[in-house]
Amino acid sequence: MTYLSLVIVITFMRFRHLLCLLFCSISFSHSPFAQGYQNPVIPGFYPDPSICRVGNDYYLVNSSFEYFPGVPIWHSIDMVHWKQIGNVLDRASQLPLAGCKPSNGIYAPTIRYHKGTFYMVVTLVTGDREYHNFYVTATNPAGPWSEPISVAQNGIDPSLFFDEDGRSYFVSNRAHKPSDPRAIYQSEIDIKTGQLLSPIKELWKGSGGSYVESPHMYKKDGYYYLQTAEGGTAYGHSVAIARSTNIWGPYESCPHNPILTNRMSYSPIQGTGHGDMVQATDGSWWMVHLAFRPAIDGIHFIGRETCLTPVEWPAGQWPVVNKVGQTEAFISQTPPNFSQSKVAYQLPYKTDFNEPTLGYDWVYLRNPDSANYSLSEKNGFLRLKGSAASLNDLLSPTFVAKRQQHFDFELRTSLRFKPSNMQEEAGLMLMMTNLFHYDLFIHQSGNRKVVALRYVLDSLHQTVKEIPLTDEATTLVVKGNKKLYSFYVQMKDGSLQLVGNLNTRFLGTEVTGGYNGVLLGLYATGNGKPAKSNAYVDWFSYTPLDQ
Repeated sequence: MTYLSLVIVITFMRFRHLLCLLFCSISFSHSPFAQGYQNPVIPGFYPDPSICRVGNDYYLVNSSFEYFPGVPIWHSIDMVHWKQIGNVLDRASQLPLAGCKPSNGIYAPTIRYHKGTFYMVVTLVTGDREYHNFYVTATNPAGPWSEPISVAQNGIDPSLFFDEDGRSYFVSNRAHKPSDPRAIYQSEIDIKTGQLLSPIKELWKGSGGSYVESPHMYKKDGYYYLQTAEGGTAYGHSVAIARSTNIWGPYESCPHNPILTNRMSYSPIQGTGHGDMVQATDGSWWMVHLAFRPAIDGIHFIGRETCLTPVEWPAGQWPVVNKVGQTEAFISQTPPNFSQSKVAYQLPYKTDFNEPTLGYDWVYLRNPDSANYSLSEKNGFLRLKGSAASLNDLLSPTFVAKRQQHFDFELRTSLRFKPSNMQEEAGLMLMMTNLFHYDLFIHQSGNRKVVALRYVLDSLHQTVKEIPLTDEATTLVVKGNKKLYSFYVQMKDGSLQLVGNLNTRFLGTEVTGGYNGVLLGLYATGNGKPAKSNAYVDWFSYTPLDQ
């Protein structure tokens, strides 16, 4: 290599992160100059991915916390282009969420397939961090799924492993109670009943990182590989792995742990961790994992998202993730069937509420009262009936939402609402939690119908501005970028009047705490009493601007 070539190589490596930052906003999967794909592969608040393959098909699930229905399930033929085919927990009998606190509820599902049956195992967190582990089954991953089968092992992030000898194992990060030392624990179970067939045994304390969780077991080349997440689900997040020739251990820690982490990197992808590996149809290995994209000053608010990263795993050796143990926004290696795939979900998104049901990506806050929602009362409209529950209560207010998936977007909706009194309101809400949200809504102020902008930041509640309304139908608009949400009302001449700007950072995880991402919702409330007047939503559109 010449001196000039060496200088070029060193310079390129030194500024690699700058190149990544420069190109991270370009969708390379549609570029004629590069063959590859862009992370995240499922953008928005879709954390804790778990994956399994059945033949040529891949299935993936995510956490859903206090939102209903729970555990979105996806299908793909290449692991890059995903289509949501349902929600695993779509009945209140499977998922009771009454009184569920923000960032409680459904934690970290695992999906597995064994002898013609799909299994989804998960933790329901209730009260003051009470853990209830269960699994459900289905022969069709789109559902319906069974009623829950409980497992008397504590902890979070449970996983199932089916060994070649027919035995079934349950792993989590506690044994009998939430106060057990953090480690990975295992028991043999009867897969038909969930009953424990062995004592619960500690397998591995992890590689030294904090908050050991997210255990997954794999068997390869005569070894049992036990993978974990460590370091907490923020900037220190990571994936580690250990192995043993006996499923009960002892487990040897990988000498190059963590096998995945983006901490101390300049990547626009941060917080990488909580992964699950799968072998593709061509024999290659891949890891799905969560990550987040910081916006301004390191604060992230869209949520933890699903990413995909290649893995090299030679026979008898340790897995190496993306050659260097980090992932990137743009991955040049493509999985099988990539060239045959098409984008599964079409954006921009608009619904005219002409279908008998909402799409799978719409969610409610806790278990909804179906009487408060109707797609049939007024043809082509979603009717919202405000309940007594306010947006700030740990109840289930009339609220239905989609996840924010892009920094730069435009949201529009047409709403008809004539409040009967000063307590009633209806409109748009950008929600992180019940204590942190921005509301653009119609209500009665004195003798006038107005559109108002309000922020709720813990104990700080403030109406920013009110604008009088005269039209029966009102178009509300929100435009977002990394720094600001801008709120508008459309006037009679079609022009947009600015109601106000609010900073994205105050809905960021580093401010609000918890594990969620921002949701974009439609709501109605009587604020203490059931509303007499209904709100009617004609259409709802979401247009990403940063693809």
